[in-house]
Amino acid sequence: MRSHRLGLVVHPVKDVSGPAAVVARWVAEAGGEVVGLDSARLPAGVPAVSEEEFLATVRVVISLGGDGTMLGALRLCAGRGIPVIGVNLGHLGFLVELEPQELPAALDRLAALDFTVEPHLCLRGRAGDPGGTREVVAFNDLALARQPGRGTVTARLSIAGQRIGYYRCDAVVLATPTGSTAYSYAAGGPVVSPGTDSLVLTPVAPMSGIARPIVLGVDEPVTLELMEGSGTPVLEVDGIASGEVPPGHRLTIQAQRDAGQVIRFDPTGHGRRSRMKLSLLDLPLLPEEMQELVPDELRRPEPPRRH
Repeated sequence: MRSHRLGLVVHPVKDVSGPAAVVARWVAEAGGEVVGLDSARLPAGVPAVSEEEFLATVRVVISLGGDGTMLGALRLCAGRGIPVIGVNLGHLGFLVELEPQELPAALDRLAALDFTVEPHLCLRGRAGDPGGTREVVAFNDLALARQPGRGTVTARLSIAGQRIGYYRCDAVVLATPTGSTAYSYAAGGPVVSPGTDSLVLTPVAPMSGIARPIVLGVDEPVTLELMEGSGTPVLEVDGIASGEVPPGHRLTIQAQRDAGQVIRFDPTGHGRRSRMKLSLLDLPLLPEEMQELVPDELRRPEPPRRH
């Protein structure tokens, strides 16, 4: 593993210089190379390469950020068999596993091939009309979401070619098991175990039509057709806006198994921490209020503020 090229995907705003320096130093000592995508956010000493070269040459990707950065890395590598390691520089971090202080030991375990690979399915969506479509990939969820002042989402639902009913709501969310704890969960959808072969379709603030979440099989394609009189929703890909879908257009979604590969060093411990974080989200407290419940001797010291 030490002779391979590693790739960095970094958070667009957060300071990643500390963990990036750890990676660069480790790779240099091993006689390898670390590269990143052409970005002004790359730390000094990490050369930037094109996306084509990045995907053709890196053997492992290290994501420095939070869950959003990790999802971006997975979308970038979707279907290419490139495993991704997540280092948490965010807040809760459901998908990422490592804290920055755990990175050196994890890199040594990477070199020793002492890890497991956790497969993740993705959603491949095609939005448009017969005259043209655009394709998107998501690992958490795809959503048709109402835009303020642009009317509600009114869409016919078809599952595996069979019409099921319609939605009239603020948004319709189709989530993977990994994404079931994100937008879908906030809208009242169920938490789905990552070990299940299923998807969840959840309406947000339904006004008429289908009003409850639907659990689907992974092999059942989903089509949402915007009806006449619908508003013009935005298509959200893992929470990121990806253009509008006007009335008369369709969003067709098919799941793909094993499209993403996540390196885990302690799958049991990561699962336990994720369940605890999810339970904390159900407490009606702000993060700083939750911290007040932790004894002083167990609190993590706050980093010094920059002036």
